[in-house]
Amino acid sequence: MDLDLSAIPILDQHCHPLLRDGGGALAPVDYQRFFSESGEAEMHARHAPTTIFFRWALKELAALLRCEPAVEAVLAARARAGADALAGRMFRDANLAMLLVDHGYQTGASYSHAELAMRLPCRLAQILRLETLAQDLIVRHDTFDQVIDAFVATVEEARAAGHVGLKSIVAYRTGLAVSETSRGDAAAAWGPVKERAKRDGRVRLADKPLNDYLVLRALEIAGRQALPVQFHTGFGDGDLDLLTANPLHLRPVIERHRRVPFVLLHASYPYVRELGYLAAIHPNVWADLGLAVPFAAAEIPAVFRQALALAPTSKLLFSTDAYSIPDIFWLAARWGRWGLGTVLEEMVGLGALAANEAMDVAREILGGNAARVYGLPWEAT
Repeated sequence: MDLDLSAIPILDQHCHPLLRDGGGALAPVDYQRFFSESGEAEMHARHAPTTIFFRWALKELAALLRCEPAVEAVLAARARAGADALAGRMFRDANLAMLLVDHGYQTGASYSHAELAMRLPCRLAQILRLETLAQDLIVRHDTFDQVIDAFVATVEEARAAGHVGLKSIVAYRTGLAVSETSRGDAAAAWGPVKERAKRDGRVRLADKPLNDYLVLRALEIAGRQALPVQFHTGFGDGDLDLLTANPLHLRPVIERHRRVPFVLLHASYPYVRELGYLAAIHPNVWADLGLAVPFAAAEIPAVFRQALALAPTSKLLFSTDAYSIPDIFWLAARWGRWGLGTVLEEMVGLGALAANEAMDVAREILGGNAARVYGLPWEAT
């Protein structure tokens, strides 16, 4: 049987804002960088175009845009369509019904939340990125106590300010082995951090006592409010230490903060089985499958298969982790449905699921589960 999941709306529970004007007129190398997690120009120019991800994406995009499957032809067709029209077309075709947007990963060329809401044919809500908040506060305030007070106040008011969840990238900064840290230990690390902020006018927070202390304070608040907290886990940009991004490092924190809904992002790739285990053991852990969808390309069914090996279907969440251009949103939605449908068809063939059960599972993974985690109204038609 062939499961058609195209009519099921998607709640993209983790993504980032688009660039204004689609990033402008893109040269091939500028476009190719969106298909690589590397920060190296040589990777963008020479090697990203040889990935299965990029080769397949060109064919899919060419079919949508009715052009030749070559990067120059796709870029010309995108330019003819216009940025807003292209985004609208791709989001409608992908049946993306709602986005939870993390604006902590953006530039001055990115749309604000209000601007996105005016341009996209879907509902939006915001996720508050903790490290970005802390960095802004460190630049603006003079003392450690002022920063902590402002951080706590902002996190406590996050839901009232329209945020439906929090997000931490501590995996990038000091790793997921978050340790119990006293206020005194965090304060002792303050001086050099503030000096960097004064010198540069900005700061990248990568000091373990401070990072861990802020994450733990945020978790205390989130637990009182049952506010979901997303954690980057697994692969990502080149400045990530993949060994310390294994989600198993979070287990002590997960066990101490049982009232916090932990959303572990990016399929924890390549630690997908470990992620499935955590989601199967802990009632407060949910497994997100974004970034691996679409980057794993032809292996996307394997990602779903590995996650479903142990994780309850009620614990899997869909996202794109897309940013800057609508193309990645569209590809992730298209391939996510394909990968999930492929695996569910296998389950039906085995007799593990009835056809109606498979469709119910698809509706839950593509949107229903996330709606419950974040307390959002949702109709999975």
